[in-house]
Amino acid sequence: MTAADLVQVERDGPVALLVLNRPEARNAMDAALAQATVDAIEGCQDAAAMVLTGADPAFCAGLDLRALGVDRLTALPGFIAAAASSQVPMIAAVNGAAVTGGLELALACDFIVASEQARFADTHLRVGVYPGPVLVELPRRVGMARAREMSLTGNFVDADTALRIGLANHVVGHEDLVPFAMDLARAVAEQDATMVRAMRRDWDATDRLPVAEAHRLHGEHAEQGGFTTVAAGDIAARRETVIDRAHRQAPDAGP
Repeated sequence: MTAADLVQVERDGPVALLVLNRPEARNAMDAALAQATVDAIEGCQDAAAMVLTGADPAFCAGLDLRALGVDRLTALPGFIAAAASSQVPMIAAVNGAAVTGGLELALACDFIVASEQARFADTHLRVGVYPGPVLVELPRRVGMARAREMSLTGNFVDADTALRIGLANHVVGHEDLVPFAMDLARAVAEQDATMVRAMRRDWDATDRLPVAEAHRLHGEHAEQGGFTTVAAGDIAARRETVIDRAHRQAPDAGP
């Protein structure tokens, strides 16, 4: 398989859909798929938003420890780092198992949409590998107690539980997963790209800071980005579009 076969990229206007395509191995990462994932993410930095999913039946079953293609885990191309450092918002559309490295890949995205068939697990300890980014990212999504339970037991969490504990933002029917995630990506793509990039940096910088310090740093980011001088007329010009959209989404919500 070529790199383009291993990660299929489809463009829909400003939105890119990336599909991990090693289904016979449940999209487990070997060196070739990891490099193809890095290349695909880097190659879509001109998009306004991305959706990352896997070819059924899995999202990503972690690392292919039977045929990794490198001698050491540290030599594997940094597919998780590529997602985490993307300048373009990424939505993980988890269609099946997202295990260990696959869970970390989903967590590296801005948020997760899950199919009813999605399953999540951190099995680092069960395969004798000290966990990577999951130790930082999972508690931020689900809280420390839930994260400790998942990582210490290695037990699987189903889609409904993932929604309840905040790991997933939505659970939808399996066939609806990619269209639903793409609709969310299109909504992101409608926003001002400069502000989107600034907001993501702002969140990264202020998350978990004491609230006063977070507000101070947020104010600095807004000022440095030139976002504190928006004219009232500019806002008014967009107001009717926002109202029309609100009425389409919630027609009974009133004026």
